[in-house]
Amino acid sequence: MKKMKRRAFFGSMSLVLALGMVLAGCNGGDSASSDDSGPFTISAFISTPNQAPSQDNRIYKKIQDELGVKLDMEFLVGDLQQKLGVMIAGGEYPDLITADPKLVTAGAVIPLEDLIDKYGPNLKKHYAKYWNRMKDSSDGHIYWLPNYGAYSGEFHANSYSGPAFWIQKDILKEAGYPTPKTLDEYMTLIRNYAKKHPTIDGQPTIGFTTLASDWRVFPLLNAPEHLTGHPNDGGVVVDNNVASVFADKDIAKRYYKELNGLYNEGLMDKEAFVQNYDQYLSKLASGRVLGMFDQHWNFTQAEDTLISQKKNGKTYVGFPLVYDTSIKDHYLDRPVINLNNGFGISVNAKDPERIIKFLDALMDEKYQKLLSWGEEGKDYEVDSKGKFYRTPEQRQQQEDPSWKLANRADAFYGAAPKMQGTYSDGNATDAGSQPEEFYASLKPEDRALLDAYGHKTWTDFFSPAPENPVYYPAWQIDLIDGSEASVANKQMNDASLKFLPQAIMAGTSQFDGVWDQYVNAYKAINVKAYEDRINEQIQWRLKNWATSN
Repeated sequence: MKKMKRRAFFGSMSLVLALGMVLAGCNGGDSASSDDSGPFTISAFISTPNQAPSQDNRIYKKIQDELGVKLDMEFLVGDLQQKLGVMIAGGEYPDLITADPKLVTAGAVIPLEDLIDKYGPNLKKHYAKYWNRMKDSSDGHIYWLPNYGAYSGEFHANSYSGPAFWIQKDILKEAGYPTPKTLDEYMTLIRNYAKKHPTIDGQPTIGFTTLASDWRVFPLLNAPEHLTGHPNDGGVVVDNNVASVFADKDIAKRYYKELNGLYNEGLMDKEAFVQNYDQYLSKLASGRVLGMFDQHWNFTQAEDTLISQKKNGKTYVGFPLVYDTSIKDHYLDRPVINLNNGFGISVNAKDPERIIKFLDALMDEKYQKLLSWGEEGKDYEVDSKGKFYRTPEQRQQQEDPSWKLANRADAFYGAAPKMQGTYSDGNATDAGSQPEEFYASLKPEDRALLDAYGHKTWTDFFSPAPENPVYYPAWQIDLIDGSEASVANKQMNDASLKFLPQAIMAGTSQFDGVWDQYVNAYKAINVKAYEDRINEQIQWRLKNWATSN
């Protein structure tokens, strides 16, 4: 399911990063040079709560010296939908803005395909295999530049950023490195460890937590689809290319009844349903949360803090749990282009051509390596065979959040178009995907853990990813803001966020009664309009994507 509004106060952090001159002097064909001259500022809104980079950030300064754009970046503070609503109501947008379907509906962003054809040869090459998929199904235009999922060369799946049931490494070590397959086996590990360790670092142990704040409702809502062997399709499960809502079905009830049991045992986080994202990360970073269902990318900041504090045992391993062993797990999927994500150019941008030229210049391998690996000799080395690697000192720097704010450009790079896979010289596009560097960078405790399981990478805990269905994933489907499907989606989210906390926190004997109220609330919603839109778009994708990547 998609995003919903929550009451929140928000503001913004604005950072002006001087990237001075003009787009000239870099490699990459026509896109890398320009007749434009003089200072150029690009304003950007990034819909994630990043910390502002240091004013003297080394990577941004290097881009300043060589490409020359001044980036005025604003990061989300508070509720995203409220922030977008204010922008839309006032008709005031930055030059670059990260994706949300309602911005297309509001006419806030411009089509990009002609600009890319004329001024973005690197971008056109980068997205060539995915061009048809990037087109909006309603009008055939391209509005967003996906920030992930456009792969070239080889793909190395060493790390894992997707959904799983996560559990602390200390628990696995103490239990002799078991492999929980089912939800019951996982919860038994949580219960046993919490009983032996009622406090961690002087604070009460939290057996399990979740998150349902702003648009980040998937940690609470998505687990049942995976427990039944389905991949991540958001608010639906898809069988034989037909989607259906599962939130009010028995496959979901079974999961939430388990959480109800945890709550009544005192092991479920009592603040789970009122905490915001920052509070969630802070709680995980305290080291006292034993487990949760989430997508790894959603909490890596908390793990970065734990690692910087030498608490590696409090970081997590993901397991692909199912309800019973007759079900094959389907958590790991193959790379997909991250549609309806990344940057778009707003209708208020004064010079879209120069913006496209700048983004195109950054797609040159020289700058892709700078943004991902850093600077040779400072952030990484090159061996006699041309392979990139890091020294122990360089790896340690990458674990320091403060150092990264001064020496990496992650805030912008995360939302920008990027190469993934391998460069033309055979090196992986990031250190975590370089097989030799991945293993060399592991902490001794992590090597011991992987060795204990007979694994080489974190993805080895999951069943191999089958071929993605042609339509996949359904969660990328635009419901069209204001449509019956969109209204139904919000009503379903509202009902889930009202009744699921009540059901989980109810007394054991009251759970079924609250669940019945929840099911009845769904009966009053036009769920069919939501399912019809998803299924219509699945069929559209099957027809239009079947012969394209």
